[in-house]
Amino acid sequence: MLKSTFLANLKTLHSLKRFYCSIGPKSDGRKLDARQIEMMARSLPHRKKLKDVQNVIVVASGKGGVGKTTTAVNLAVALSSQGKSVGILDGDIFGPTVPLMMNLKETPLTDENNLMIPPVNYGIKCLSMGLIVEESSAVIWRGPLVMSALQRLLKGAIWGPLDILIVDTPPGTGDVHLSLSQNIPLSGVILVSTPQSAALNVTKRAVDLYRTLKVPIIGVVENMSYVICEKCHQENILYNNEIEKFSQESQVEVIGKIPLEKEIIKCCEAGTPSCIKFPESSFSKAYQNIAKGIIEYLEDIDKIRANKKSSA
Repeated sequence: MLKSTFLANLKTLHSLKRFYCSIGPKSDGRKLDARQIEMMARSLPHRKKLKDVQNVIVVASGKGGVGKTTTAVNLAVALSSQGKSVGILDGDIFGPTVPLMMNLKETPLTDENNLMIPPVNYGIKCLSMGLIVEESSAVIWRGPLVMSALQRLLKGAIWGPLDILIVDTPPGTGDVHLSLSQNIPLSGVILVSTPQSAALNVTKRAVDLYRTLKVPIIGVVENMSYVICEKCHQENILYNNEIEKFSQESQVEVIGKIPLEKEIIKCCEAGTPSCIKFPESSFSKAYQNIAKGIIEYLEDIDKIRANKKSSA
């Protein structure tokens, strides 16, 4: 058991080393020797499944302001409406916005074991630093404290029983993404991007990161993809078809395209997910279709897991 864990951690470390070498200065020729690799591998955490949580899905974006949290919240609601028990963890420690979009303000209670009890709204369990610190207070922490807070939200709470826990991560490819992938098994990641080249170029880095960390990429959601004319109801593409080029080059499937609608913005401000406020709208139907695809994806994973158990 210890040997297999060590080998798995060692493999992860080699992958991380290749990743950082690929983005670091080419002039730096320093290499880790075998002993250094072994010592660092020992420090990597062992992935431990969250109690009574069947699947953990990360929603990520390379760039901020692309509608990642809006997508995470509406996918949680859409999955719940299709019969799944769902929770959402706000992994953005410095800029938590999930409480605003889920219309939650109360501080989480704790049980006799000091485990947090996630508050519930719209049938979704939710935890966020925004529910713990004062709304107007800034979180001024260094990396270790941020990781400690994430661990508390993730493993210091009673999440189960859940079919799916969605983790809304901060933009970029930093500590939170690494910590999640190293600490718990992830069923997959959904990337969110807008059609602009600037956003898609940064999204490519997120693709590289999660592939290096051996996390399956479920697909990319193109947000603000088009607008619908209020008079003729024609779909008008806002930018270009760069997303299709990105999909081909990165070998990442486009699993949904969300239109730009003023009602979505109003819903975010009011704390009511658009899938609840406007269930028959084009954007709500788009989220529902994505949720349906996620469920099918997870069912395929369950079949693979069952086959592995039966053949073991």
